[in-house]
Amino acid sequence: MNRNFLKVAALLLTTAVFSQEEAKEESKVKVDFSGYLEAFYGYDFNKPTTPTRLGWIYNHSRHNEFSINIGMLRSTITYENIYANIAIQAGTYVDDNYTAESLKLFHEAYIGVYLDKDKKHVVEAGIMPSYIGFETSSSFSNLTLTRSIMAENSPFYFTGVKYNYMPNDNWSLAFVTTNGWQRIEKPNNKALPTFGTQIVYTPNEKTTLNWSTFIGDEPVGTDILRTRYFNNLYVDYTWTEKWRTIAGFDMGFQKNVLGDEFQDWKTLTLITQYAVSNKWNLAARAEYYEDKENVIIGVGAPFEVFGASVNVDFIPNSKLKLRTEAKWFDSKKPIFNKEIGTTNSNFFISTSLAFEF
Repeated sequence: MNRNFLKVAALLLTTAVFSQEEAKEESKVKVDFSGYLEAFYGYDFNKPTTPTRLGWIYNHSRHNEFSINIGMLRSTITYENIYANIAIQAGTYVDDNYTAESLKLFHEAYIGVYLDKDKKHVVEAGIMPSYIGFETSSSFSNLTLTRSIMAENSPFYFTGVKYNYMPNDNWSLAFVTTNGWQRIEKPNNKALPTFGTQIVYTPNEKTTLNWSTFIGDEPVGTDILRTRYFNNLYVDYTWTEKWRTIAGFDMGFQKNVLGDEFQDWKTLTLITQYAVSNKWNLAARAEYYEDKENVIIGVGAPFEVFGASVNVDFIPNSKLKLRTEAKWFDSKKPIFNKEIGTTNSNFFISTSLAFEF
């Protein structure tokens, strides 16, 4: 993985250099090059002996170890009404989140086409970031250092086709068909393509309302397919120049292995950020996740977890963030591994240094 990452990184850099030279001669071609790197250290006071702290956390998942959560290099090429994004990646996020994929190197690899001159209609195809949720895999733009349980256990990426229609500045409507719930490759070719929708309403600069859906066959057990129904709702509101709040709610349904009854899961997240100054931010989060039948999170016991966290960010400039977060989980069942045995609670502190260019 590391060798492939370096090879493709060198290729992207070389391509960017030569493309920029060509762009001087052909003004219609434009190439942009960007990247992201996040190093972190975390300490889990339960002192787990497993390679990852928790099996249902895919970011900042190492205990008492300096690591790279994600390193990413991206090249964006535009020509007339066409654009392409190619991003390669490496890090513990990739190791933890792409275990079922044979193609782990690409964070993004998709083509977009504007269907009209006003750019109201666009079609994208390939490996793309997920249309579900308000937290991304690169935490630079997130309000907190770590992701919510909600974000960790809904798709970060998908492979498929997305049609987006923006009738005006206030509305964005999308229809999506994919290989499955966070899939690059389809795990079962008997499954039909999944379908999803996204409606985004921004009545003003302060408010964003989002409703995303997913419906499609997902493998249960060995070779059994069950249709999954999922809804994601969130509101992002900026109260003042200093205060911002995001509230999100997810709910999903899926039939059990026997197919005789529906199982469900649901989660609620509330995050508030306060900008102390241009260089300092504070954030707090409260969350609850319930998956009693282990549809999404398999821990061998009913999953009912409440979480809370406090975040402090130092931002010396627009490209760099030093973040520290203290996070606490409480469960009705003893699902957290300790150095010896299990317990009902988990306390974790993490620090990261992220550079975005």
